[in-house]
Amino acid sequence: MGHRTPLYDAHLAAGAKMVDFGGWDMPIHYGSQLEEHHTVRQSAGMFDVSHMTVVDVAGNDSRAYLRHLLANDIDKVGEGRALYTCMLNERGGVVDDLIVYKGADQFRLVVNCATRDKDLDWMEGQAGGYAVDIRERPDLAMIAVQGPEARAILEQQLCDAAGKAVREMPFFGFETVGEWLIARTGYTGEDGAEIILPGGKAPELWQRLLDAGVRPIGLGARDTLRLEAGLNLYGNDMDDDITPWEANLGWTVALDDAERDFVGRRALERHKERDHPVMRGLVLQDKGVLRPHQTVHTHSENGEGKGETTSGTFSPTLGQAIALARLPAGTTGTVEVEIRNKRLVAQVVKPPFVKKGQSSYKPV
Repeated sequence: MGHRTPLYDAHLAAGAKMVDFGGWDMPIHYGSQLEEHHTVRQSAGMFDVSHMTVVDVAGNDSRAYLRHLLANDIDKVGEGRALYTCMLNERGGVVDDLIVYKGADQFRLVVNCATRDKDLDWMEGQAGGYAVDIRERPDLAMIAVQGPEARAILEQQLCDAAGKAVREMPFFGFETVGEWLIARTGYTGEDGAEIILPGGKAPELWQRLLDAGVRPIGLGARDTLRLEAGLNLYGNDMDDDITPWEANLGWTVALDDAERDFVGRRALERHKERDHPVMRGLVLQDKGVLRPHQTVHTHSENGEGKGETTSGTFSPTLGQAIALARLPAGTTGTVEVEIRNKRLVAQVVKPPFVKKGQSSYKPV
């Protein structure tokens, strides 16, 4: 038996198929992954993401500590805004990707559940010399409501202050309402909000949204949605041996302040000057299924080369197989993906594959 979120019983009552995910018993779907995917693209669905690890960082040196720990610079955003970033090791590899919420007197980080132990050890190990308090928050739950109708439904179902926050906050903004942190963030490519709240209050909110017609969505649809949106998954698309340059995450690296010596900076600067594989999207032109770790045969002015898919699935929105793949620099046009000893043609594209429910990729 794995860890259980405060919504475990609600998942069983809704007929969820439960699976192990990073040591947690989580819903993979509630009957139809395909229907759940379309629900989020067309209206609104809700996800239990309470398995994610929430960490609060406070103390006199919290700002300086996070400017050292993170590849992106928290000084780029003001109070009440969120920032997507990576923690890097000294080689420039990605320890984890995360969102940091910048408050008035503390910061809140949300990191991946599967890397919890590693992340907490790393954060503690980098805290030497800084006056900071690093505190995990297992008492909190997290519900994500996503889709074109998500914010309108939340505005109706939440109290006046919370509803007003949902209505008025900018993209990647957040607001604290009582014990709740409400953020306009997500992992589907759709608009919506993520609500971090006390675990004991989560079942009540879940039931209220369920009564309002919001459909529960499992991790299966969450994965197809995030891949259509061109969003990375830690462990698939990046890891301790992959730099942000190789994971299409160069935009999350802030090098403009030469005085900010964050962990991994020197390795990144050296690596940037060399030719390295790049992350691109693939859209399969033939019939087949794209999965992680399939060999990709490339052709360019530099000759024949090989790459590998990192994430792959069938896109319910596009009706085609799509993938993220790490390819030799300069790869454009079409490539061949090796599937069951056959080479199938795929178009190299720039993600996202889907935006606002429509095809949005561009050939490279």
